[in-house]
Amino acid sequence: MHVGIIMDGNGRWAVERRLPRAFGHKRGASKVTEIVTACPDLGIKTLTLYAFSTENWNRAAHEVASLMKLFRGYMQSKFLQLVQNNVKVIFLGDSSPIKKVIVDQMRKLEEATEKNDGLTLNIALNYGGRDEILRAVQKFGMDASTGKANPKDLTVESFEKYLDTKGQKNPDLIIRTAGQQRLSNFLLWQIAYSELYFTKTTWPDFSVEELSQILMEFDQCGRTFGGN
Repeated sequence: MHVGIIMDGNGRWAVERRLPRAFGHKRGASKVTEIVTACPDLGIKTLTLYAFSTENWNRAAHEVASLMKLFRGYMQSKFLQLVQNNVKVIFLGDSSPIKKVIVDQMRKLEEATEKNDGLTLNIALNYGGRDEILRAVQKFGMDASTGKANPKDLTVESFEKYLDTKGQKNPDLIIRTAGQQRLSNFLLWQIAYSELYFTKTTWPDFSVEELSQILMEFDQCGRTFGGN
């Protein structure tokens, strides 16, 4: 199955403990490793993590810088582990505003894991659902203008080939941590029929045990995709 997670609550976790917000983000990064490692045993084939949104640039400059440093450090420290554990890493989003040194590391990780066929790990970095759809429309428009595509032949399936998640199954389940009940511009096209689960647990406190319990509840729901 495909599970998407909006990893919310890192800053709140730190503030509640009178720590700098950066401490919460660092704790959240360690939680990523824990959850990713557990996915194969839980039957999760694809995991999409919302790491940094197109709106997150509006945060304080020092917090954004801290997050970017954390992303780069995570990729460097987990590089071999992800390769050896048969994880295929794909980055979703628009990488153009991100520093070249980080983008180079992203592409290196994608290339090193592209033949892996275990867990697919999508990392949404500078990602926004609306932005993704706009970029997909622009790509289709370019193909249409050069005769590579015909607007009359456009279908849901053919349009999805222009999305960042092309070739992937849409999410079965979306989980958001830390209590907020909104999607925050996450995978807006893909989650048309995803089940939604909101937990009050902050991301740094989220556990494999809670994820397992959520999956058990998911298994009990009857999904009809509008057919009933």
